[in-house]
Amino acid sequence: MDKIHVLLSIFVVLMIRDSFSEAATRTTTTQTKTTTARSPTTRPPVRKPCNTLTSCDSCLTNVSCLWCQTNNTCTDYPVSYIIPPSSVCKLSQARWGVCWVNFEALIIAMAVVSGVLLVAVTVCCCCCCCCRRRRSTRVDRDEEQYARRREEITQRADDRRAERRTKHDQIRKKYGLIPDSDHPYSKFENE
Repeated sequence: MDKIHVLLSIFVVLMIRDSFSEAATRTTTTQTKTTTARSPTTRPPVRKPCNTLTSCDSCLTNVSCLWCQTNNTCTDYPVSYIIPPSSVCKLSQARWGVCWVNFEALIIAMAVVSGVLLVAVTVCCCCCCCCRRRRSTRVDRDEEQYARRREEITQRADDRRAERRTKHDQIRKKYGLIPDSDHPYSKFENE
């Protein structure tokens, strides 16, 4: 897993370095085009081979070069290896991209950044899943409470209806509105 992070971080650094070098090349070519109006087509400057460059700054302007601090040499970046082997230069002494950061620190920094991003994405995903689960249990609980309250309300309404019915029946019996066989007073009817 760590090798994947390192490889990914190196790839990102290479892409960023390429984009910066292409932007710098574009600005120099546009400046050349504006200063020399006579030549309609200008060619990009030809890059010198890495082994002919003698300073760190001139070496690292070319993306395909690697500066080794131990013997102050500029070598071609070993493309077959993602991380340059120790036979080319030790990681703590290798410079690529900028002169003030060694390759080892660059790898560590990119691994830390990618690890933090990975943890942040994982935490966000977990929080989303937990919140969704909490919301669903909260909704279920609310629905259950609502159903219980509705049941209690209907039960109370039924109880009140039954009480009213018994009171009305008692009043009807009292005034003889309900025919009752055991009632001593009954309505007299002419036959």
